[in-house]
Amino acid sequence: MKLWAGRFQKETDNVVNDFNSSIQFDGRLYREDITGSIAHATMLGRQGIIEEHEAEKIVEGLKEILYDIENNDLDVFNPEYEDIHMNIEVALTQRIGDTGKRLHTARSRNDQVALDMRLYVKKEICEIMQLAIDFEKVLVEKAKENLDTVMPGYTHLQRAQPTTFGHYMMAYAQMLRRDISRLEDCFERMDELPLGSGALASTTYPIDREFVREQLGFARVTENSLDGVSDRDYCIELMSCLSMMMMHMSRLSEEVISWCSWEWRFAELDDAYSTGSSIMPQKKNPDVCELIRGKTGRVYGDLMTLMTTMKALPLAYNKDMQEDKECVFDAIDTVKQCLEVFAPMFRTMTLRKKNMRKAASQGFINATDCADYLVKKGVPFRDAYMIVGRLVNTCIRADETLETMTLKDFASISNKFGPDVYDALDLKTCVEGRSVIGGPAPKEVTRQIGKIERFLEDSEEQLADMRTRLRT
Repeated sequence: MKLWAGRFQKETDNVVNDFNSSIQFDGRLYREDITGSIAHATMLGRQGIIEEHEAEKIVEGLKEILYDIENNDLDVFNPEYEDIHMNIEVALTQRIGDTGKRLHTARSRNDQVALDMRLYVKKEICEIMQLAIDFEKVLVEKAKENLDTVMPGYTHLQRAQPTTFGHYMMAYAQMLRRDISRLEDCFERMDELPLGSGALASTTYPIDREFVREQLGFARVTENSLDGVSDRDYCIELMSCLSMMMMHMSRLSEEVISWCSWEWRFAELDDAYSTGSSIMPQKKNPDVCELIRGKTGRVYGDLMTLMTTMKALPLAYNKDMQEDKECVFDAIDTVKQCLEVFAPMFRTMTLRKKNMRKAASQGFINATDCADYLVKKGVPFRDAYMIVGRLVNTCIRADETLETMTLKDFASISNKFGPDVYDALDLKTCVEGRSVIGGPAPKEVTRQIGKIERFLEDSEEQLADMRTRLRT
């Protein structure tokens, strides 16, 4: 019989049972559910709402259930009892008798599931942050190794200006820094205890929410019981953060896919992170990157699922909210899996530096530097732009580059050119000259690296503090 069956005179149809049940996916919340119930039972005993000895018996029974689940000695995932909350309560009552039925005093499944999800999401944010920090360290490592590795930078997928691979890596390091910061912000904003909100209008029992808050490591209690049971903003915010993180990983994946192609040949993935073809023996495919690129849409879909679910719900709790779990769990699992494989794949990737340098010497990526050279000689920029455009046309017709043109060729277009033009066009000079804040000059990229390293130190300290607030 259902725990809520008192008002009903007829058993639920089996098809409805299956449709209504969530145990197949919310079973992963068993630890959070038991942890929250232990804190709740302890508070009930302290407040005299139930007898102290009853509270102690409940707590001991819950601890035994947790131990047995984690040692595969107890199956509490029975669809007949709908969800993890009822499964745990049934197991407890079977183990300690009617005392177990007192656990749900002053509590609803509405604030219970709200608590479980917050505990779970807090824990998962910490795990994702750690993986993101580890990946950021890989980017920093690659940047340090490639301060002088010249490569073409692109706009519109056309070679544009010279940069370095170190500078390139720090661009993605900035993206990941923002991702990590957003996760920190999400954690801080959601760090509120909803338990005590009841079904929607709190409770008449003299509960102590501050005690439970302290026991469970939350920073604050929720301020409004209606909002406490119906808020899923933190889930949506998390999936928004994860969607942006996946977007950044997808963009970098797209770069790696291009770099590994025979058309580019800038990089080669380690065999351990590549796949082959069933028919073409020469193939070495960047499938990890392609899967990450594909899974990005999956995480976007999880975000849109929950936003669409929540968009028309009146206060307070509605059964629609049961749909939050599968998309939240899927987004979390997907991002963790991608981060776990991306970091070692990227660390073991081999760069073809000669090919990068060769590509940088083609495509007239020092044309802007040539124009700047003329500007420094007193030529207005727009005139310098036109002069260099004519030079490029001349080079294309003669199958030359700016570096291979003779001084006579330069002088035929402008008398402002002198022998020092070749120093100005040297790619190393072009890169080192871009030393403004944010530029690719090795000295400047080293400064960027130092700033990211300090950020990572601060983030690891913040993460350690966040973990102390976890009670599961």
